[in-house]
Amino acid sequence: MGLSQATESVWEPVRVSNPDGSSPFVILCDHASNHIPAPYGRLGLEPDDLQKHIAWDPGALGVSQTMSALLDAPLVESRVSRLIIDCNRPLEAPDLIPATSELTTVPANIELDTAEKQRRIALSHQPYHAAIEKLASKRARKGLPAPIYVAVHSFTPVYRGIERPWHIGIIHDEYDHVAAPLISGLQALDQFCVGINEPYSPADRVYYTLERHASAQGLAAVMIEIRNDLITKPKEEKAWAGILSAILKEIAQGQFSATRKAANRI
Repeated sequence: MGLSQATESVWEPVRVSNPDGSSPFVILCDHASNHIPAPYGRLGLEPDDLQKHIAWDPGALGVSQTMSALLDAPLVESRVSRLIIDCNRPLEAPDLIPATSELTTVPANIELDTAEKQRRIALSHQPYHAAIEKLASKRARKGLPAPIYVAVHSFTPVYRGIERPWHIGIIHDEYDHVAAPLISGLQALDQFCVGINEPYSPADRVYYTLERHASAQGLAAVMIEIRNDLITKPKEEKAWAGILSAILKEIAQGQFSATRKAANRI
């Protein structure tokens, strides 16, 4: 699927939007794109494979972009498919460059040598995380509040034959200052099945970006997972972004500071 050569020549592996946004929130989209840079062809896959969840998080970028606008928050997005390299994995992770993703073999990722791994790190992983760090440093120099990182993802309704009942999952570590009131806010709407550290948790090794940029720095963060069959259209992406942004605004204003119901149930 690749871009044309003319487009590829100006393509960048990471994009930062609204870097001067006034919000304390910084939106991160690790798996925003299914783009495979031209030299890699399709990695030996069929075109349909690149539309599946194995290549990206469908709908996550649309939600992230609307949240960025509604919150006046910076947005950092990776513009490389997770099949080239997964920016939300540590460099030593066995699935950093997956030879098999879910049940699909990725021929071009089998038995890569060290040089190729380093090329892919330099292509996508390093610039993505460098962009997040650069944004944080720039905001600190301006005297802006410490960032509250919000990572937006999507998940499949069925994984390895098992149906997932959650409409949305809120993923967090022990530092749940944002996650707990966000869970409470979503539950209070009485519309959604809210997963608490479901369908993933930090123990599943899916929390790397937030561990690196938030937990390691003592900063607040939350990971949001929306079931991808609920965000297949722009209007659905905007609806979810509106719900999440409204609750996050209240959290930033301290209106949920005493609401710890979700934390008590974890």
